[in-house]
Amino acid sequence: MALKATIRKLDLQISDIDRNYYQDHSLTLAQHPSETDERMMLRVLSFAMFADPALSFTKGLSSQDEPDLWSKSLSGEIELWIDLGCPDESRIKKACGVAKKVVIVTYSGNTPVWWNKIKANLKRFKNLTVVNLQDKTEGQLSDLVSRAMDLNCTIQDGQVWLNSATDSLLTTPETLFPEE
Repeated sequence: MALKATIRKLDLQISDIDRNYYQDHSLTLAQHPSETDERMMLRVLSFAMFADPALSFTKGLSSQDEPDLWSKSLSGEIELWIDLGCPDESRIKKACGVAKKVVIVTYSGNTPVWWNKIKANLKRFKNLTVVNLQDKTEGQLSDLVSRAMDLNCTIQDGQVWLNSATDSLLTTPETLFPEE
């Protein structure tokens, strides 16, 4: 018998001072049986960092053809493609070919090895951004997990604060590409 996804309800209040975006989102997440709490919360954190009214969660781990998050135009074109982890170059190439903007959010201790191997080949992609989250971020995210979550996210000066009633997380994402 196949395991079913765990459904999580999330009320997320976002105050992104850097982008002048202030919005409340009521979200439903399906956590794949093989997805850890930390990875699921990385999807939530990524949603908060790049939030807009059209951004949504996809089938993610259940589908190789979709990113973890995306934003589509009314005509169905992919405006924003967000992948988590360290995808291979062919996946990045595919994403850059179908989406107006592609964001890769890396988070593991393997990021430096992956990045050094792949970065020279990514210079041709003008619609690509690669963001790295601090190693400690992943471990702290599990403290925020519950069946029904009420989270506040504040983004200011490149720092991201994610808070629940009992726990909080502060991280400063590092942009690996394009280099500044």
